[in-house]
Amino acid sequence: MKHKRYEVLLNRHEANPILTAADWPYPIHSVFNPGAVMLPDGTTLLLCRCEDRRGISHLTAARSKNGVDGWVIDPKPTFEADPMNHPEEVWGIEDPRITYVEELQEYIIAYTAFGQTGPGVALASTKDFVTFERLGLTMQADDKDAALFPRRIDGEYVLIHRPSTDMGAHMWISFSPDLRNWGGHTVLLPARRGAWWDANKIGLSPPPIETERGWLVMYHGVRQHASGSIYRLGLALFELNNPRVCITRGQSWMFGPEASYETSGDVPSAVFPCGYTIGPDGDTVKMYYGAADSSICLMTASIRRMLDWLDKDGSDYIGIAGQQAERVPLGSQ
Repeated sequence: MKHKRYEVLLNRHEANPILTAADWPYPIHSVFNPGAVMLPDGTTLLLCRCEDRRGISHLTAARSKNGVDGWVIDPKPTFEADPMNHPEEVWGIEDPRITYVEELQEYIIAYTAFGQTGPGVALASTKDFVTFERLGLTMQADDKDAALFPRRIDGEYVLIHRPSTDMGAHMWISFSPDLRNWGGHTVLLPARRGAWWDANKIGLSPPPIETERGWLVMYHGVRQHASGSIYRLGLALFELNNPRVCITRGQSWMFGPEASYETSGDVPSAVFPCGYTIGPDGDTVKMYYGAADSSICLMTASIRRMLDWLDKDGSDYIGIAGQQAERVPLGSQ
């Protein structure tokens, strides 16, 4: 649809928020930032971040036949921190992103393990979201916002993540032969500088979407202002066979907090998607996001329209491994 000021790519569902702490079968403080997957029987599963009344997070599964309502929520935490055996989880586990890896016939969950040194990236595998195998801490603190690509590229598994270093808070890409040993760490998409909406701090949102034109990546940018910060969403497109190469990056944000449930909550002015499902047409996306770190909401989008939008807005080119490259703005050739 067209807004009087801008093109709306992500449409809020009229039932928002679709899940809150009041829906939970046991006491929690808040629920937000769910990973998402469509199971083989067509059921939508959300693996939801639940923050208890201590402030510690765990993950609980909610299932729905239509991905909108009628949610059946596990009666107890589905995947909890295990600080006795995994001290990197002493302060909880957060923000899951789920990728189905056909080669393994398993779902791989990238999540944030919150330990005494800060947040790190951990992986776990599951076939049924009942039993889980931890693959261990893959990226040391301070690192988060990670997701796995659904297939190997040049024989290696590929992970996007966001370390915070002296270089800044940029998106990085890393490679592994076995999901346990990682190397080839390279800046993938740098945060911009100055007054940009995505200056200084960015991070991956849901896992990359494979399209004929490349890997479509949605990311969040955090802008600091006088009264706090604001989380908005942008888009970039990367080469299919070499995802180190960014084909185009949107200049504007495409979605930001505007509804009352997004602007008011534990973390005001934050929209944070971690998962999606794609409809039978291969184009319609249901995107599940945390609103203000207080509830789970749903928005719908079209992959085709997001790619079309990038063709018009994506003139800020970032080349191989995040290096700036000259390019004639799109549409001016």
